[in-house]
Amino acid sequence: QVQLVESGGGLVQPGGSLRLSCAASGSILSINAMGWYRQARGKQRELVAVITSGGSTNYADSVKGRFTISRDNAKITVYLQMNSLKPEDTAVYYCNAVIARTGSLTYYNYWGQGTQVTVSS
Repeated sequence: QVQLVESGGGLVQPGGSLRLSCAASGSILSINAMGWYRQARGKQRELVAVITSGGSTNYADSVKGRFTISRDNAKITVYLQMNSLKPEDTAVYYCNAVIARTGSLTYYNYWGQGTQVTVSS
């Protein structure tokens, strides 16, 4: 079993900051990319940011310069620091990781349960 557990969502005023965390646990052999996606009400899920095992990052244009993704491989945790938040950042944020389980060399996508981020005054 592999689990991704997110934390750090909540309500914040425009211009504020939040930090999301996502910890992976279970029978993990190796983790490739880890990332964050979001889904606003009535919209499709979209990529926010991704970080590879080597530390390379990629961001959606809408969050560049405001959000920073990082990971702690020892803790098997990925973070998303969100600054200068806007109302349009309101969404459920999902953690994603590409993981090979112990005893297998096949990588699969795993998802967290999602955490709500609401930006409103």
